[in-house]
Amino acid sequence: MNEIAEIDAYGVVTEPATIQIRRRLPGPIDRVWGYLTDSDLRRQWLASGDMPLAADAAFTLTWRNDELTDPPGDKPEGFGTEHSMDSTILEIDAPHRLTFAWPPRGEVTFELREKAGEVLLTLTHRRISDRTNMLMIGAGWHMHLDILVARIAGTQPEPFWDGWKRLKADYDQRLGADL
Repeated sequence: MNEIAEIDAYGVVTEPATIQIRRRLPGPIDRVWGYLTDSDLRRQWLASGDMPLAADAAFTLTWRNDELTDPPGDKPEGFGTEHSMDSTILEIDAPHRLTFAWPPRGEVTFELREKAGEVLLTLTHRRISDRTNMLMIGAGWHMHLDILVARIAGTQPEPFWDGWKRLKADYDQRLGADL
């Protein structure tokens, strides 16, 4: 079985407080790496912010989810137009692995593997505080990664907020009440 071909779009809980999501992207790996590390490319699917590519380097991510798609969709109450998070790179092995802190306790790892002209991106978010955050984070990463796939493939993604709300409800059903 081709591991890159056989992936589920939804994240899975791989251990307590950890969600993992995988995506297949067209290569080369250096282009995908650029979308993870270059602020101008990253802001097209996730968040802007200069990221020094060194372990222990501090950086700030700034989300402007209303700017990710046109139209942005129907934003739920409680979300502003901009959100920033200070972080630190914990591990970097270009162009294969990037781990950074997700304050106050979590961490996010991106792993890239190239095979036959495609790139398998595996995102792992560890130490998610509770079920409510697991639903928000699972839906958020899922939607952001869908936008990344669309950007790299040159297609139009679903409006961000509409997709996020739909996915949050999906994750609520898929993850069950035991989290």
